[in-house]
Amino acid sequence: MTTGSSHKPNAQYNTAAPDSLVIRVTAAMRRRMYETFIKICSPSPVEKILDVGVTSDQTYQSSNYLEAWYPNKAAITACGIDDASFLEALYPGLVFVSADAKNLPFADSTFDLVHSSAVIEHVGSRDQQRQFIAELVRVAKRSVCLTTPNRWFPIEVHTSIPLLHWLPVKIYRSLLSRIGYRFFANEENLNLLSANDLVTICEELEIADFKIRRMRLLGWTSNLVLFIDKPVENRQFHQA
Repeated sequence: MTTGSSHKPNAQYNTAAPDSLVIRVTAAMRRRMYETFIKICSPSPVEKILDVGVTSDQTYQSSNYLEAWYPNKAAITACGIDDASFLEALYPGLVFVSADAKNLPFADSTFDLVHSSAVIEHVGSRDQQRQFIAELVRVAKRSVCLTTPNRWFPIEVHTSIPLLHWLPVKIYRSLLSRIGYRFFANEENLNLLSANDLVTICEELEIADFKIRRMRLLGWTSNLVLFIDKPVENRQFHQA
């Protein structure tokens, strides 16, 4: 690794080669998270699903995995700031909407289920992450499912660097910048979360019914999957 070198991510916020071990493992973990989403949320064929934060990246087979693996394409509305309109041609029946995840252009409770994979760590500060979750819950009628890498996994999946991200945040960001990962050194591009961080955000938003599933790899929690259920008797969400 050369000091001052440039490590530019692709649209998937990753620097690893498509055929690398890191990406193969990531694909396997995404399959497990997709299966967990299906098992816990149990979407019916008629339920509408919003997938928030789809990517324009097509270099990884597991990019936009919900669109690829969910059988009822017509149930899916995919949105994000990237131009992922190619998904409409790739999966007929699917609808793509260009949208900022922190200010979604949909009315309250528009979608039965809202899904988002590995997006929350890229939306900015804790305040912005809180707003992101609030928006997902606002537009959901029944449930929300979001995934994110666990900060306390030994290898940081975006850079493939071990242990550095366990340092205090200011030191970690300074070192990232010095070794050429300036993009990931910026909070607006990468702000990792732990399970405790997700719990704190949900409590701050006064979300009563949530649970976290831990996806394990070699005994370590590599990914976190947050599930939020809306109250049956009150499908509207009040942001604190």
